[in-house]
Amino acid sequence: MEGQLRRWWVVCAVVMGLALNYGAKAESQVPCYFIFGDSLVDNGNNNQLSSLARADYLPYGIDFPNGPTGRFSNGKTTVDVIAELLGFDGYIPPYSTARGQDILRGVNYASAAAGIREETGQQLGGRISFSGQVQNYRNTAQQVVNLLGDENAAANYLRRCIYSIGLGSNDYLNNYFQPLYYSTGRQYTPEQYADVLIRQYSQQLQALYDYGARKFALIGVGQIGCSPNQLAQNSPDGRTCVQRVNDANQLFNNKLKALVDQFNNNDSDAKFIYINAYGIFQDITSNPGRYGFRVTNTGCCGVGRNNGQITCLPLQTPCQNRKEYVFWDAFHPTEAANTIFARRSYSAQSPSDAYPIDIRRLAQL
Repeated sequence: MEGQLRRWWVVCAVVMGLALNYGAKAESQVPCYFIFGDSLVDNGNNNQLSSLARADYLPYGIDFPNGPTGRFSNGKTTVDVIAELLGFDGYIPPYSTARGQDILRGVNYASAAAGIREETGQQLGGRISFSGQVQNYRNTAQQVVNLLGDENAAANYLRRCIYSIGLGSNDYLNNYFQPLYYSTGRQYTPEQYADVLIRQYSQQLQALYDYGARKFALIGVGQIGCSPNQLAQNSPDGRTCVQRVNDANQLFNNKLKALVDQFNNNDSDAKFIYINAYGIFQDITSNPGRYGFRVTNTGCCGVGRNNGQITCLPLQTPCQNRKEYVFWDAFHPTEAANTIFARRSYSAQSPSDAYPIDIRRLAQL
């Protein structure tokens, strides 16, 4: 009897050991996650640039484990949460610091103030435009070839990865609606401008496809006209959203969603989905209590009306009840809002959140 008990305990110890060794590190649903975007998802690429669009100082990162990292939030960004939901152990590294085997998990190329157009955000200084981010990805793809031994192995690896792209916000905020710095608002109607942006966007998607990308998640532009910045500058009461800005954003979003259909109908081996950022944030701000929010029109830190004139000042004391704020600063959501957006992007809560499928199902293809 004693011998049987001893054997039973040995078996239990082995099983527990295996569970501790392997259970905590479940395999991610895709081998890698590549991220293209602007300050909404930049996690440090602008830290080495000569730019006003930087967030490598407190109070940014006040709730992030490592403190300030360059993330434009009090804590996690949407792609941090999506990476967790995809099963990655740790966050996807920024291109500026990703080295060696690290790149096989994916790379974040996002750059604050960047846009689809090359000139977008130039009044803020250095930034890496969409085409620059794609060029950086080409460098990474070549490194993947070197690491895996040949182009076929690299192609088979990269085709299983998720590629999320979220650009366009700055093409409106730091281009079209900045007549002091840019002529696009005089050159194009909102409809024409959206067409121009989609054409340039499409060219970069084709370049990503040519270098191995096959699973694309295209993230639409949010309700820019409802950001503390726009409420501070252009809203009569500091609460009513700026309709002309939101209308322009919706033109772009509708064309981006149509682009998803266009690419999916091309009989290629790629799959494209659209994430309805505008609709998700509209739901959050229309029903804040449902998500635990109390303040939807003011930044947790910042300057001026609605804390919307500029971003957080270095070492500024932010609001204490950060989980009750939708916006962290004049432009960017709090970790709490980012988490809701990420969860709904990954696993759609409403049929309108993602089209034609969500990120969870894209990962399974």
